[in-house]
Amino acid sequence: MLSGIHVPLITPFDETGAVAYDAVEKLAGHVLDQGAAGLVALGTTAEVAALDADERAGVIEVCARICGERGVPLTVGVTGNDTRSVARALSELPDGVAAALVTVPYFLRPAERGVIAHFEALAEGTPVPLVIYHIPYRTGQAVSAATLRRLGAHPMVAGVKYAAGGIDQDAVDLLGDLPDGFAVLGGDDAFVSPLLALGAAGGILASAHLVTDRFAELVAAWHAGDVPRARALGHRLATISAALFAEPNPTVIKGVLHARGLIPTPDVRLPLLPASAAAVSQADLVAVHPGQ
Repeated sequence: MLSGIHVPLITPFDETGAVAYDAVEKLAGHVLDQGAAGLVALGTTAEVAALDADERAGVIEVCARICGERGVPLTVGVTGNDTRSVARALSELPDGVAAALVTVPYFLRPAERGVIAHFEALAEGTPVPLVIYHIPYRTGQAVSAATLRRLGAHPMVAGVKYAAGGIDQDAVDLLGDLPDGFAVLGGDDAFVSPLLALGAAGGILASAHLVTDRFAELVAAWHAGDVPRARALGHRLATISAALFAEPNPTVIKGVLHARGLIPTPDVRLPLLPASAAAVSQADLVAVHPGQ
């Protein structure tokens, strides 16, 4: 379920500022047509903190229908930094959701004992497998390979989105000794190629809104042991990712998607501001000839 490239969909808005559900459907179909193995709804890239409850439910409904029709998994981001509210949100997930992406508790910084207790409590009651979202530069909470390995031994913990800001020693240690059935998915777009080289199963990558087929090819090349092709693709795709993250995510991605006619506006919600024309133009140019 967690192999390959999973695209964490942006939330497109129309000219009135409302969620453009028809554009969610169009974009979901587009990335799946291009080789995405699954979708992630309501991740950071979706501006989930700026969506209300009805909007979140609407996005899940559209994505679940598309994934069901295509026979691919839908992972839904579940946010919160206290265990009770996250457990409640998990219990309310609708049919059609294959897994939940759950962030390591942010702001509270409960130390690793607290992180373990949090995820073990969630795992005992969750209706769907959990994917731990390890992103310490947003949560302020470090999580070691040993902690991830312990949590990964639970049958309801399916994997981790690993976004530590690079390839650190814990990534090396974790991928050198994975629990059975526990998948590591790259979450830092620019570093996904070396993580795949170490044995990651795939990635949850905002950059894969564009050149989705090339990111899928990158995963396939590393898994097949085609090192020359994988290295060349990895270097090129890292350049594209750098351009797409030149300004706060997902502003540049939205700008390029709008320029290509895939979403109705490039709009984001405050406190984000739209990307500059220069950043959008540069990213669009860089992405024109990916991985030749």
